[in-house]
Amino acid sequence: MPNGIARSLRNSSTNTVTCKNGRPSSMTGPFGWDFKLCAIWLNPSTIQRIQSPILLTKQNMRILTSTFVLGLTLSLFAADWPQWRGPNRDGVNLEKGLAAEWPEGGPKLLYKATGVGAGFSSVVIADDTVYTLGDLEDACYLFALDLKGKHKWKSRIGEPKGHRGYPGPRSTPTVANGHVYALGQQGDLVCVSTEGKEVWRVNIQNDYEGRMMSGWRWSESPLVDDDKVVVTPGGDKGAVLALDAKTGKQVWRCEGLTDPAGYSSLIIREIGDIKQYIQLTGKSVAGIDAGNGKLLWRADRPGKTAVISTPIYDKGTLFVTSAYGVGCNGFKVEYKNNQFVANEIYKHVGGAGMANHHGGAIRVGDYVYGSNSGQLSCLRLSDGEVMWNEQSAGKGAIIVADNKIILRTERGPVSLVKLSPTGYEEVSRFDQPERTRARAWAHPVVLNGKLYLRDQDNMFVYDISR
Repeated sequence: MPNGIARSLRNSSTNTVTCKNGRPSSMTGPFGWDFKLCAIWLNPSTIQRIQSPILLTKQNMRILTSTFVLGLTLSLFAADWPQWRGPNRDGVNLEKGLAAEWPEGGPKLLYKATGVGAGFSSVVIADDTVYTLGDLEDACYLFALDLKGKHKWKSRIGEPKGHRGYPGPRSTPTVANGHVYALGQQGDLVCVSTEGKEVWRVNIQNDYEGRMMSGWRWSESPLVDDDKVVVTPGGDKGAVLALDAKTGKQVWRCEGLTDPAGYSSLIIREIGDIKQYIQLTGKSVAGIDAGNGKLLWRADRPGKTAVISTPIYDKGTLFVTSAYGVGCNGFKVEYKNNQFVANEIYKHVGGAGMANHHGGAIRVGDYVYGSNSGQLSCLRLSDGEVMWNEQSAGKGAIIVADNKIILRTERGPVSLVKLSPTGYEEVSRFDQPERTRARAWAHPVVLNGKLYLRDQDNMFVYDISR
């Protein structure tokens, strides 16, 4: 199944199975049941991925029902968080059973890991291994640690350092099919086995004449979809590039899009029955045919200095946001008269709506939450109406888990906030110990009742389960 996109497998009856990332997402059957299995993230290694339409016989229904029952026992926690912003690149963790509030002084610190280097890479977790990127003195490295913080191995990615006093990698690695894909800040895209052996490497700047909108170095997190790795070198030869995940050889390049690369990461969505890669560049937002790399649509959306936040798409509405006085835009993307069109439906300049720097925006239902020029904001996705702004929250990166927002501010404090479009309500807050002097820009991660916070050379892991 494609990574991060739902596919419905139907027969001629009313039975339907929907899968995400090879996992059952929802099921309706002859009993009128609607199993909301999207909260059950079974590890792909434990079940056979569904690759083609299936007939829901009574036997298959029994198997799926058994899977559902098994899933209920596992649904409190997720299996993996294998890529940037999670399995669907949306920043939402569906696991339940997290603490409704934190004790004074914060949740229990399970352990602190060190030696992961300088940088702003977040963490990913797959098959009981934590991966992240960081600079040591001699190079940028991909690090693998076990779930107790013990180092398993490290693999050299590329040259170290950064830009203007912000050293280290900005990208988050991606784990898929027994391999880890990492993009260093100097443009080195490397495939490494989960045992730490390098498989292939390219440099998207030198090998593909990549061009960025500004000089803060390569920051996007690689997208792995089936047998392709997709990245955004930018430039006149084509802004988006797909490589064979096994060999690193070029599959296609989107020559119809020649924008300079920004710092945003691609998402996968299906629009008009066509699977598309959506990317926000330094000049526009665009949709690319996932199969052949052809440009399907493009809407002008000039950014300034750095365009970083990942796009959001739901039910025909696309939301993009960036800082440096630009703000946010909503587009209606649809297929009309044998072509795709993207028409702007709203625009907020600067902090009037949401000017998100790099803490990310997250959609839940018809509402988008995210940092906005030093405050936390909520607006309605469908029409752009601002629901609330809260200055006291501070600027930071967010994740949504168990119907709460976890906000990790760039100064270090971590807040637990109720998820509601009606207003801001902080439940708990604590200060991370042993804060470095660097800004806390790495996004927080929640998995299996644990909160992961990366702070330069340190990684803190907290117990936030009930």
